[in-house]
Amino acid sequence: MEEELKTMNIPVLALRGLTVFPHMSLTFDVERKISIAALERAMEADQDVFLVTQREIGVNAPAEKNLYAVGTISHIVQVLRLSNTSVRCVVEGRSRARLRRLWQTEPFLQANVELLEETPVSDAFLASPRTEALLRQTYNLFTDYAQQAGSLPEEVVTTVMDGRDPGYLADYIAQNIALRYTDKQEILEELSPFIRLRKMNAFLARENNVLGFEREMEGKIREQLVRSQREQILRTQIRVLQNELGEGDEIDDELQNYRDRIEALHLEEETEKHLLKEVTKLSKQPFGSAEGAVIRNYLDVCLEMPWNETTRERVSVDAARKVLEKDHFGLEKVKERILETIAVRQMNPEGKGQILCLVGPPGVGKTSIAISVAKALNRKLARLSLGGVRDEADIRGHRKTYIGAMPGRIIEAISRSGSMNPLMLLDEIDKLGSDYRGDPAAALLEVLDSEQNGSFRDHFLEIPVDLSQVMFITTANTTDTIPRPLLDRMEVIQLGSYTDEEKVQIAKRHLLPKQMAEHGLKKGTLRVGDDVLRAIIRDYTRESGVRQLERRLAAVCRKADMRLLTGTVKRITVIEKELPKLLNCQPFPPALHTEREEIGVVNGLAWTEAGGEILEVEVNVMEGSGKLELTGNLGDVMKESAQAALSCLRSRAEVLGIEQDFYKTKDIHVHFPEGAVPKDGPSAGIAVTTAMLSALTGRKIRAGVAMTGEVTLRGRVLAIGGLKEKTMAALRNGIGTVLIPADNIRDLEDIDQTVRAALHFVPVSTVDQVFAAALYPAADAPAQQETPHESPLAAFAPAGEPAAVKTRLSL
Repeated sequence: MEEELKTMNIPVLALRGLTVFPHMSLTFDVERKISIAALERAMEADQDVFLVTQREIGVNAPAEKNLYAVGTISHIVQVLRLSNTSVRCVVEGRSRARLRRLWQTEPFLQANVELLEETPVSDAFLASPRTEALLRQTYNLFTDYAQQAGSLPEEVVTTVMDGRDPGYLADYIAQNIALRYTDKQEILEELSPFIRLRKMNAFLARENNVLGFEREMEGKIREQLVRSQREQILRTQIRVLQNELGEGDEIDDELQNYRDRIEALHLEEETEKHLLKEVTKLSKQPFGSAEGAVIRNYLDVCLEMPWNETTRERVSVDAARKVLEKDHFGLEKVKERILETIAVRQMNPEGKGQILCLVGPPGVGKTSIAISVAKALNRKLARLSLGGVRDEADIRGHRKTYIGAMPGRIIEAISRSGSMNPLMLLDEIDKLGSDYRGDPAAALLEVLDSEQNGSFRDHFLEIPVDLSQVMFITTANTTDTIPRPLLDRMEVIQLGSYTDEEKVQIAKRHLLPKQMAEHGLKKGTLRVGDDVLRAIIRDYTRESGVRQLERRLAAVCRKADMRLLTGTVKRITVIEKELPKLLNCQPFPPALHTEREEIGVVNGLAWTEAGGEILEVEVNVMEGSGKLELTGNLGDVMKESAQAALSCLRSRAEVLGIEQDFYKTKDIHVHFPEGAVPKDGPSAGIAVTTAMLSALTGRKIRAGVAMTGEVTLRGRVLAIGGLKEKTMAALRNGIGTVLIPADNIRDLEDIDQTVRAALHFVPVSTVDQVFAAALYPAADAPAQQETPHESPLAAFAPAGEPAAVKTRLSL
């Protein structure tokens, strides 16, 4: 029976940041459902409730591990419902108890608790000098606390001063002063009254020290405020007196405003000193002076800079990958390289940023990739177009003493972005110029050097600006015109041209929906199939990027708008036969190349800025005196390549079955069609050599074969560039077999899978292998077909729009 009186099963109320002591009353609000249910259960059963403090305030559904072991059995005095979800409760503590087991958590907490008996204190102990000393210490500490806190009720102070029971005194003080709930829990768990009061004295001593420091800091702040107010009053009085004497025009609110703004920025000591010196100089200028206007303009520009403003960077490879995949199709290697840069920043946020240079033909998405990177990193975008910039002052700014002086474009872009860590896009960096006013590329050397740009000095500002937090991305069409020291500071990322299949996907996913939205076409009103898109790409565009393709799709959308407005149709489906009506005749007819076995005519492969092209090499051999004629608007490198091909054949004449003195008795004419287009480069070497041998021996060239490669005097075949574009041109023009240098086999990994699957690649390392793959043996040559060769342009109507002129061909 005695054991049952010591233990009981009662509802539990978990308190957050509160502690209830025995023989003390406390009022608090209850909002959690489990706590309200526990109160209701206790009221219905006329039971007490076990009040115990949570170890962590943030736990909403406490378990046994989240509760302290010792709490207080309390009697519910009053419950007042404030709303449907909140009640106010008044409780009175009865006795300490220990939580043995929390055996119920729903719909309210209920536990088995054990009553705790305090250590008894004898009358002799209460009357001992030791106890009296402890009580006097408590009175002194509490008196100091009451004086410093200043908000304790008078009855609390009186009760403490009249108290003689150490245990009750410790509980009462802990309940009525501002202590951490962990400290209150420590007092609650102590069963010895003497030790409990001694701990309470330690807490009181600590609180007195804290309050003393608080009062000391408040005194210093108040003293500083009084001093600043006194100085402000004195300055105001001086200003009024000077205005009365007519001497106060120079000192006005504007100067004080400048000083306050400068001091509020908390700049480096050197910078702040320089700006305050300018304010002092302004105060000495007469009203309306030109020098004063210059200084005001300078201070305004300096204070508009976002000195302490930065955007919180979101460095996440996964987030950047999603943005890049959403905004761009293809360019896998480029996107992977950018993600690697972001991964480095994610692993080392304090590391110095790299300066990236995106190089590629027009329209492949260099600028849009930089914009996507800014969006992925959550950085402000500051874009500068450097095309045609010829003045160094555009980068570094002018001296502020010049009339109309202004900061350079770098500082202006940072000020415009409103952040000290934007992503700065320097567009068309390869088109910088230079003249007598300086070289802007040389001015960029400091900007684009992570070792130096931490203290960039603009000529206008004359104070150091930290550019190390700025992420720089530059774009260029070619690296040939970028000065070598500037190029050395950037990491070049090459962007190649798109394949036809990539253009189809880009048109479907991005370009066509964009143009339909811009032309007011709802989804479903215009349908353009993949075969139509391929026909537009093949016959109506010639480019590495997709700008011309977007213009063609815009033309289709305009025609669709007209048909929908003038007709009764509600949906338009574009078919390939209708393209000449929608886009006029084909501006780019199929390339002129041989599809039959012929003598002296070889299909070469050329690279242009608009992609790859098929370029025929024609050779005629005539009786003569050994002249070599080269025509077709050729460059010096291509002429030298033809000379090398001739010398290679002469050195191997006997092996190849050529007359030994052909170079004396034969005239050889090498011609490249489309003579209006400049052509240069060494990669037509094997094509010229094969065409010469075919014309000299009468052996025919196999149909459906194209080739590219540089030839040496010894007959070796050297590697070439632009293989990706050249192979796409071969596939587009119906070529089945492509001869490539053996050293270019490694480049086949960069070629689109569709192209690799459709073409048969023959790697060659010598001209003998080229001849074996491209020429018929003399005895096995098929009979010559006498049918006339029809012009490939015969099937086309007269051009409704002029065909675009090709850019320079590089072979």
